[in-house]
Amino acid sequence: MPSAVTLPYTYKAVPSSLPQSATVEPAGSEKPKYVVSSSGHAAHPDDIMASCKSLQEHIARTKTEASEKIQAWERGIKERELAEKRRVAPGWLDREEKILQPTRTEAKGDENPDLMDSAAGTINTSTLSPSREGEELDRAFGGLQMR
Repeated sequence: MPSAVTLPYTYKAVPSSLPQSATVEPAGSEKPKYVVSSSGHAAHPDDIMASCKSLQEHIARTKTEASEKIQAWERGIKERELAEKRRVAPGWLDREEKILQPTRTEAKGDENPDLMDSAAGTINTSTLSPSREGEELDRAFGGLQMR
C-alpha cells in the first residue's frame, strides 16, 4: 500500500483552478505553437510557412534590385566609353560610313599604267623585262629625288 509523503516547510498549496496558458491568448484566436526548435522557440507550421514565403519575396526583391543596379552600372560604363570616343573623334560615331577607302582614279589614255595603280593579280610581264627595269623604276619612284 502507498504511504503518505512528508512535505517540506516551504511547500505551498496549489490552487484548485489552473491559471491560463502563457502561450495562448485568452480569446483562443492564436494557433497552438507545437513545433519547437532546438533553441526553444515555438511556432505553428503556418507561421513558419508564412515567414519562409516572406523571406523568399525579400530575396527575390533584393535580387531584382541588385540586377537593376548592375545594369545601370554597365550602362554608365558604356556611356562613359562612348563619350570618350566622341571626345577623341567627334562626329565619327554619328555617321553611317565607317570604313575609309581611297578614291580610285582611272588613268585615261595612258598606255603604260603605273605598277602601283594596277590590280594585285594583273601584273603585265612585258613591263618587267630586264631591258626596261630602269624605266619601270623611274615610273614607280620617279617623284623621288636623290640627295
